Amino acid sequence: MKPIYFIVFIVLAVVQIGTPLKMIFDKEDILISGTAYKFKTRPIDPTDPFRGKYITLQFEMDSFTTSDTNYVYGDKVRVYIENDDEGFAKVAGVSKELLDIGSDYVMAKVTNTYNNKIMFELPFDRFYMEETKAYDAEKAYRDMNRNNKKDDVYAVVYVKDGASVLKDVIIEGIPIQEYVE
Repeated sequence: MKPIYFIVFIVLAVVQIGTPLKMIFDKEDILISGTAYKFKTRPIDPTDPFRGKYITLQFEMDSFTTSDTNYVYGDKVRVYIENDDEGFAKVAGVSKELLDIGSDYVMAKVTNTYNNKIMFELPFDRFYMEETKAYDAEKAYRDMNRNNKKDDVYAVVYVKDGASVLKDVIIEGIPIQEYVE
């Protein structure tokens, strides 16, 4: 019976090591071979102290006008994106089904529908930072957005096959970690 315990131990060890390695590999693959998009941000309400050490992001790109009325709160949708003339991400379309339109897409959740408009929540709304810099970064992010310098603040997100990785938040062309130093 002892060889069975050893085999079970080995299998569990491989699973425990393999699972986080697979998660890390998937995110790194998106950063290496995915497409980078810049998402414009907008001001947010202050966060409470119980949410942790990260910057809460809210994006200008949070809705799409359509005549399709089949969307309801909580639906998972594909938000197809492309770059606008200024190099920022914009919505090219929204669909519950996978479309072959040649655009990248991110998965999002419908938060509201009203007057032929679908409002959605993007999955990358938190940017985690070193604990000692998080408060200063949140304050700088909030101040820049509220001072009508919204084109100077954006998030760089890599997208591949519906998956997305938030790489950085940029303020005035500088990564936010460097900006708060």
